[in-house]
This record gives sequence, structure tokens and C-alpha cells, in this order.
Amino acid sequence: MIESVKNIIFDLGNVLVDLDFQRCIRAFQEIGGTDIAEIIADGTAESLFLDTELGHVDVAEFYNRVRKLGKNEATDAQILWAWNEMLVGVSVEKKQRLLALNASHNVFLLSNTNDMHWQKCANDFFPYLHFGVKDYFQQVFLSYEMHLKKPSLEIFSEVLSAANIRAEETIFIDDSAENCQSAASLGIKTFHNVNVNDWLALDFKS
Repeated sequence: MIESVKNIIFDLGNVLVDLDFQRCIRAFQEIGGTDIAEIIADGTAESLFLDTELGHVDVAEFYNRVRKLGKNEATDAQILWAWNEMLVGVSVEKKQRLLALNASHNVFLLSNTNDMHWQKCANDFFPYLHFGVKDYFQQVFLSYEMHLKKPSLEIFSEVLSAANIRAEETIFIDDSAENCQSAASLGIKTFHNVNVNDWLALDFKS
């Protein structure tokens, strides 16, 4: 049981949203972007993804860079579809759990993400019955809007300040050990979510 916790900060990918990089790679191959698929597979497009997650390039520039890197003429719509194929969805069980937790705790989201992935999640994955993003989280903190990225200490400090919450009363749930270590250095309790559904077994006590 996790006691003395008033605030819960969730990561997005591989915590709430299931991810499938192979599906994304196959999608790019399907639209003729074999080169960009290979770049995604071997991780050499890190600078493109970093710029996108930090909000340094807009969606139009992202599409243009993908076409240039992938040496293809895929349309914006095709690129958006292939890029979002990385995202699998949010289970009903998780949405129900978030709603229950939001009734007893202050629940927040902190994600290294980009505008395209966030819009997909907000518009297609989080809606449930009459509920939406605002019903799960008191505040949403996104790297591309903040121009900050985990595991920087600055992004965690900014979240604590903007949310007006205390580190010692907060738990952060993330699939990255490095991100958890960074949060812990500020006094935030952490849970390293090794497998995507691990956090569902946590017993929170306010």
C-alpha cells in the first residue's frame, strides 16, 4: 500500500497508453517510407523526435522532415497515420481506475510527447462514456508545450510549482528508471512501471 500520497503524476506512454513501435515501422513501410522506417527502427532519428517533443518544430515541419529523411512523397495524412500507429490505445480498466483515483487524489499527467500523439490520445483514446481528458487529470503537462523534457529536474520542479503540490506528498509513475531517479532526487515518491499494466496493482491510500 502506498500511503501519505495526495498527488499522483502519471506518464503517458507505456503507462496509460500501450505502444507498439513495430506497428509504426510497418505503417511507414506501407506508405513507401522504408527509409524512415529504418531510421525509426535503429534510433537515428533522435534529433527529429527530440525537436518535436520539445515543441521546436511544428507539425508541418515534422511532415517535411519525415519526407526528407525518408526520401518519399507521402502525404501529410499518410505520415500522421503512420506516426500515430505507434499508439495502441488506453484500456477501459485504466480509464475507470483514473476516474476512481481522481475522486480521492489529485491526478496529473506529465509526458514527453508531441502534438500529433497527444491529439490522438485526447481525441480517440481517453473519451469514455461522457468522460474526457479533463475528467481524469486536474492538469496535463506536455513536453512540447513546456519546451522541457524528462528527465530534466526543471520539468519536475515546474510541475510541482504549477500544480502547487509538495514533493513528499506526490508519487510519479513512469516506465523510465532514469525519469524516476530524477523525480526522486527532488523528494518525489516514484514507481518504475516496468510493464505497461504494473501500476494497476498499486493500492493508493490518501
